[in-house]
Amino acid sequence: MELLKSNTYSKSTYNIWLIIGIVLIAFNLRPAITSVGPLVGMIQKDVGLAHWSAGLLMSLPLIVFAIMSPIVPKLANRLTNETALVVGLISLLLGIVIRSIPMAFFLFSGTLFIGVGIAIGNVLLPAIAKDKFPDQFGLMTSVYSTSMGLVASLASGVSVPLAVGMNLGWKGALNVWGIPAVAAILVWIFLSKFNQGKQKEIRKVTPSSNHIWRSPLAWQIAIFMGFQSFLFYVTISWLPEILHSHGLSMETAGWLLSFSQIVGLPASFFIPVIAGRYRSQVWISFVLGICSIIGYGGLLLGSSYPILIVSIIIIGIALGGTFPLALSYIGLRSKSAGEAADLSGMAQSTGYILAAVGPLFIGFLYDFTHMWMIPLITLIIISFIVMLFGMMSGRDKYV
Repeated sequence: MELLKSNTYSKSTYNIWLIIGIVLIAFNLRPAITSVGPLVGMIQKDVGLAHWSAGLLMSLPLIVFAIMSPIVPKLANRLTNETALVVGLISLLLGIVIRSIPMAFFLFSGTLFIGVGIAIGNVLLPAIAKDKFPDQFGLMTSVYSTSMGLVASLASGVSVPLAVGMNLGWKGALNVWGIPAVAAILVWIFLSKFNQGKQKEIRKVTPSSNHIWRSPLAWQIAIFMGFQSFLFYVTISWLPEILHSHGLSMETAGWLLSFSQIVGLPASFFIPVIAGRYRSQVWISFVLGICSIIGYGGLLLGSSYPILIVSIIIIGIALGGTFPLALSYIGLRSKSAGEAADLSGMAQSTGYILAAVGPLFIGFLYDFTHMWMIPLITLIIISFIVMLFGMMSGRDKYV
């Protein structure tokens, strides 16, 4: 009896620490990226980067995501999930430290390490949630996705106050996000010692079926995922600069970027729930697409503070809803878990490559035109594409 109680207590303690560990991983998956946008002007002046180079700084992690996705499951199968996560977190922490050295080589090298670390977390976090909490997978997904969005928005908002208000500079402001990485490393080293039983094999992210690559619907989902990520990472990278061009201070612009992500949290939580209740999600994609078009149109045409605020709110709702909708399509448009894994691999590998073009391309357009009109018109066109392919993906069909 005492042994049974001891085992029950041990299992309960393990689960509590596991939930803490999952949340800490979620805390680390976006702030090292979202904290850069409000500071990109300072970084450019200090290091001497053109706008296209600053765009590459934001695109580089996405390129790494696309390359690393097929490799991470093999690494996890060799090391165990917990150990692989620790490796990823160490890579993330190392990248944050290296990136703070004010030279272009270290700036990009550190960003590369950050991309590797986040890619490992991106792939393994859903796998761990599915493996350890199979009956509460939906709830755990909501918990870590909401945690991820919350800290991402906080990172955008506090970057300039940390850099200017607390006199940390852009280097110190970016280094702050090494703190949650250290906390997560300690927790997952602890959890790796609790690793109970034989680890379940994780299916590779790379698609194993040519059927998926020949499916028009699969390509529609992949394009939808890629272009909605294009919009998200462009917004994270350049919204503060766009708002600054309208006369707002960089600190205010950083908080408004944070605000846009906070506004999107309810949409991020509820859209998958709503999508799962209907056989067709065409109308959801249409509504989100219209929000995106109106939002970026407001940034293009609006010159008053109230119009900018309304535009940011609408953009936040659109971006907050389209990403979880893209994830929902992977399950809704596939007939089996294996098919869903193939579709997920295809959508991630092609989608992140497409998304990586975004910040770099928009930065190049600004360098070429020296105004934000053409880049914003481009974002409106991309919003139309997202709406179109989202509606095509939302039809009641299977890949």
